[in-house]
Amino acid sequence: MKEHKVQLRVRYSETDQMGVVYHGSYVPYFEIGRVEWLRNKGISYKELEESGIALPIVSMHLNYKKPARYDDLLTVITKFKSQSSVKVEFDCEIRGENDELLTTAHFILVFVDVKLGKPIAPPKHILELFSELE
Repeated sequence: MKEHKVQLRVRYSETDQMGVVYHGSYVPYFEIGRVEWLRNKGISYKELEESGIALPIVSMHLNYKKPARYDDLLTVITKFKSQSSVKVEFDCEIRGENDELLTTAHFILVFVDVKLGKPIAPPKHILELFSELE
Protein backbone atom coordinates (compact mmCIF):
# COMPACT_ATOMS: atom_id res chain seq x y z
CA MET A 1 0.00 0.00 0.00
CA LYS A 2 1.42 3.37 -1.03
CA GLU A 3 -0.50 5.37 1.55
CA HIS A 4 -0.66 5.55 5.33
CA LYS A 5 -2.95 7.55 7.62
CA VAL A 6 -2.29 8.75 11.14
CA GLN A 7 -4.50 10.92 13.35
CA LEU A 8 -3.46 13.65 15.74
CA ARG A 9 -5.21 16.34 17.72
CA VAL A 10 -4.21 20.00 17.50
CA ARG A 11 -2.67 21.17 20.77
CA TYR A 12 -3.08 24.69 22.10
CA SER A 13 0.66 25.38 21.79
CA GLU A 14 0.44 24.79 18.01
CA THR A 15 -2.00 27.63 17.45
CA ASP A 16 -1.83 31.40 17.24
CA GLN A 17 -3.89 33.89 19.25
CA MET A 18 -6.92 33.22 17.03
CA GLY A 19 -6.85 29.48 17.78
CA VAL A 20 -5.70 28.72 14.21
CA VAL A 21 -2.82 26.30 13.67
CA TYR A 22 0.37 28.30 13.11
CA HIS A 23 1.81 27.61 9.66
CA GLY A 24 5.09 26.24 11.08
CA SER A 25 3.20 23.58 13.04
CA TYR A 26 2.30 21.73 9.86
CA VAL A 27 5.87 20.61 9.15
CA PRO A 28 6.01 18.43 12.32
CA TYR A 29 2.55 17.03 11.46
CA PHE A 30 3.87 15.90 8.10
CA GLU A 31 7.00 14.50 9.75
CA ILE A 32 4.80 12.37 11.99
CA GLY A 33 3.07 11.13 8.85
CA ARG A 34 6.34 10.21 7.10
CA VAL A 35 7.87 8.49 10.15
CA GLU A 36 4.69 6.49 10.69
CA TRP A 37 4.54 5.61 6.96
CA LEU A 38 8.05 4.15 7.28
CA ARG A 39 7.18 2.36 10.55
CA ASN A 40 4.07 0.88 8.92
CA LYS A 41 6.33 -0.54 6.18
CA GLY A 42 8.68 -2.12 8.76
CA ILE A 43 11.33 0.61 8.66
CA SER A 44 12.30 2.21 11.96
CA TYR A 45 13.63 5.72 11.45
CA LYS A 46 15.51 5.34 14.73
CA GLU A 47 17.22 2.16 13.49
CA LEU A 48 17.98 3.86 10.18
CA GLU A 49 19.76 6.68 12.05
CA GLU A 50 21.54 4.21 14.32
CA SER A 51 22.91 2.50 11.20
CA GLY A 52 24.44 5.82 10.12
CA ILE A 53 21.81 6.88 7.60
CA ALA A 54 19.81 10.10 7.80
CA LEU A 55 16.89 11.12 5.62
CA PRO A 56 16.79 14.94 5.54
CA ILE A 57 14.25 16.99 3.62
CA VAL A 58 15.85 18.76 0.65
CA SER A 59 12.66 20.24 -0.79
CA MET A 60 9.16 20.86 0.50
CA HIS A 61 6.12 22.62 -0.84
CA LEU A 62 3.06 23.26 1.32
CA ASN A 63 -0.28 24.59 0.17
CA TYR A 64 -2.66 25.84 2.87
CA LYS A 65 -6.27 25.54 1.76
CA LYS A 66 -8.28 25.92 4.98
CA PRO A 67 -7.21 26.44 8.59
CA ALA A 68 -7.06 23.77 11.25
CA ARG A 69 -7.99 24.96 14.73
CA TYR A 70 -7.28 24.15 18.34
CA ASP A 71 -8.58 20.71 19.40
CA ASP A 72 -9.40 19.60 15.81
CA LEU A 73 -8.79 15.93 15.08
CA LEU A 74 -6.64 15.79 11.96
CA THR A 75 -5.79 12.94 9.62
CA VAL A 76 -2.34 13.10 8.07
CA ILE A 77 -2.20 11.08 4.85
CA THR A 78 1.25 10.21 3.51
CA LYS A 79 1.53 8.79 -0.01
CA PHE A 80 4.69 7.36 -1.53
CA LYS A 81 5.23 9.04 -4.89
CA SER A 82 8.58 7.80 -6.22
CA GLN A 83 12.14 6.79 -5.44
CA SER A 84 15.15 7.29 -7.65
CA SER A 85 18.84 6.92 -6.92
CA VAL A 86 19.29 8.61 -3.52
CA LYS A 87 15.98 10.41 -3.12
CA VAL A 88 12.42 9.55 -2.19
CA GLU A 89 9.31 11.68 -2.76
CA PHE A 90 6.07 11.84 -0.82
CA ASP A 91 2.78 13.62 -1.43
CA CYS A 92 0.90 14.38 1.75
CA GLU A 93 -2.32 15.95 2.89
CA ILE A 94 -4.08 16.87 6.07
CA ARG A 95 -7.82 16.44 6.36
CA GLY A 96 -10.21 17.65 9.03
CA GLU A 97 -12.81 15.68 10.93
CA ASN A 98 -15.32 15.90 8.07
CA ASP A 99 -12.69 14.70 5.56
CA GLU A 100 -12.28 18.30 4.41
CA LEU A 101 -8.94 18.94 2.70
CA LEU A 102 -6.97 21.48 4.77
CA THR A 103 -3.36 21.31 3.58
CA THR A 104 -1.34 19.55 0.90
CA ALA A 105 2.41 19.03 0.71
CA HIS A 106 5.15 17.53 -1.42
CA PHE A 107 8.47 16.43 0.11
CA ILE A 108 11.75 15.28 -1.38
CA LEU A 109 14.13 13.54 1.02
CA VAL A 110 17.65 12.24 0.38
CA PHE A 111 19.39 9.27 1.99
CA VAL A 112 22.65 10.57 3.51
CA ASP A 113 25.63 8.81 5.07
CA VAL A 114 25.88 10.62 8.40
CA LYS A 115 29.67 10.17 8.74
CA LEU A 116 30.48 11.33 5.22
CA GLY A 117 27.68 13.88 4.93
CA LYS A 118 27.03 12.68 1.38
CA PRO A 119 24.03 11.19 -0.40
CA ILE A 120 23.95 7.39 -0.68
CA ALA A 121 21.67 4.78 -2.15
CA PRO A 122 19.13 3.41 0.31
CA PRO A 123 19.79 0.00 1.90
CA LYS A 124 18.71 -3.02 -0.14
CA HIS A 125 15.64 -3.81 1.99
CA ILE A 126 14.35 -0.27 1.52
CA LEU A 127 15.00 -0.37 -2.23
CA GLU A 128 13.01 -3.60 -2.39
CA LEU A 129 10.12 -1.98 -0.54
CA PHE A 130 10.10 1.01 -2.90
CA SER A 131 10.24 -1.22 -5.99
CA GLU A 132 7.15 -3.08 -4.76
CA LEU A 133 5.28 0.25 -4.54
CA GLU A 134 6.19 1.61 -7.97
